[in-house]
Amino acid sequence: MTTIVVVRKNGQIAIAADSQTTFGDDQRLPAAYDVFHDKIFRLGDSYLAIAGSAAHDLVLQGALKGTKSRDLSSRSGLFETFRKIHPKLKDHFFLRPEEDEEDPYESSQMMVLVANGHGIFGVYPMREVYEFSRFWAIGSGRKFAMGAMHALYDSALDARAIAEAAVHAGTEFDASSALPMSLYTVSIDKDFDK
Repeated sequence: MTTIVVVRKNGQIAIAADSQTTFGDDQRLPAAYDVFHDKIFRLGDSYLAIAGSAAHDLVLQGALKGTKSRDLSSRSGLFETFRKIHPKLKDHFFLRPEEDEEDPYESSQMMVLVANGHGIFGVYPMREVYEFSRFWAIGSGRKFAMGAMHALYDSALDARAIAEAAVHAGTEFDASSALPMSLYTVSIDKDFDK
């Protein structure tokens, strides 16, 4: 239950997230009560944010930090990295990989957005990896955020301002998202600029 966005525009990348944690349908933990309310974490030159259970935050940080040959710079690198950590998630962090018995693969139970100088990426529960050319959003406020980014992308606003507006839209209309937001920017590595 969250609103997390990534935007790529004119040599700049922004990643932003709301700060509310929600427990079930009837309890929320606002940022003012949560010492660790920032949903975005940095690993090397990458910023990552997770939608799903709040337990995923420390689990994913621990699994990635313990992986010696991780690569978050490309679609194939992210796939290999998340493929490597999936057994760790099960064996060391006790992930329950079952979702639907019709699923073709075990689930990692989380959606992750990644922003770095190489681009903006999304990793989905069965380790599907997407590289986004403009913007994307995950979490319960994603539809509101996507609409805002779609409406603003071709305007004069930069990536940071678009990401900020998208999180504002998510927090305005999604009951499970709230301000303040966290927002980070990076410059696109010129060798990877498309």
